[in-house]
Amino acid sequence: MTQTIPYWHVDAFSDSPFGGNQAAVMVLDEWLPDDVLVKIGAENLFAETAFVVRDKTGEADWELRWFTPAVEVVLCGHATLASGHVLLGLDGPEKDKGRVTFRTRQSGVLEVVKSGEGLELALPSLRAEPEPHDELLDVLGAPGEVFQCVRKEQETAIVLYESEAQVRALAPDFARLKDIPLMVIATAPGDTTDIVSRVFVSAYGIDEDSVTGSAHAALTPFWVDRLGRNGLSAHQASERGGDLALRLEGDAENGRVWLGGPCVTVVEGSFYL
Repeated sequence: MTQTIPYWHVDAFSDSPFGGNQAAVMVLDEWLPDDVLVKIGAENLFAETAFVVRDKTGEADWELRWFTPAVEVVLCGHATLASGHVLLGLDGPEKDKGRVTFRTRQSGVLEVVKSGEGLELALPSLRAEPEPHDELLDVLGAPGEVFQCVRKEQETAIVLYESEAQVRALAPDFARLKDIPLMVIATAPGDTTDIVSRVFVSAYGIDEDSVTGSAHAALTPFWVDRLGRNGLSAHQASERGGDLALRLEGDAENGRVWLGGPCVTVVEGSFYL
C-alpha cells in the first residue's frame, strides 16, 4: 500500500525562489526506518531533508531529524528554519502563538519564532579555539588561521582569512576534502556585510553548502568576540548566496545564537512511498 507523506520544498534564508539554501520538509505520523530516511534524502538530493514527527514527550512541539543525501547529521540550521516556516504556516497552535519548538537527538531543543516579515532560529552557540590543521589548509589551497569547535561532536573548523576576496577565490580539492570529517567554514570580514563565509561539507555528501545555519552558530560568537559588538550582518558567498542577521544571547560556551532570515515555499505536494 502506498504511503502519502506531506512534502514542502523551501528556499531558506531567501525571500524569493532560487536563492538561499534548499531544504525538503516532510511531516511524518511516526518515524520510518533509518535506511528509508537516508534513501528519501538521496531521492530529494537537497543538502538536507528535514523530517518532523509530533513530540509525545511534552518537551517540545515536534521531533526533528535531518538527512543529507548520504547520512544523518547532528544539526542543520537552514532546514530547521524551513521546518519552522512550514509548521508556522499550518493551522494549529504553533501558528497562533508564532513559535514552534523542536526536540532533537543531539542538539537539544531548538526554537523558531516569527520576527517581522521573516523568522528567527535559535541554535546552541559553538565556541572555537585555535587548533592548527596543516592538511586542511593544503586541501583548501590557501594559508589561513584554523580554529576548531570545543564541542567536538559538531566536527566544525573555522578558517580565518584577511579578506572577502580570499574567501571567494578558494578552490578546494574536494576529492581530498571528503576524507577530512569536518564542516569547514572559511570566513573573513565582508566588503558589504560584517562577515562573509563559504562552507564546505564534502565528508557529508555536499561539497559546498548554499547557506548554512549551523555554521553561523559557530561564526556568531567567533565574530562577536573579534568585532566587539553584537548584532551582525552576514553573507554566505555560495553560488546561490544568502544573507543572515546574527545575534548572540548569553555567552559562547552556554548561550544561544539567533539567526534571522526569510523563507519561501517553492513546491508543496505529496511524496509517495
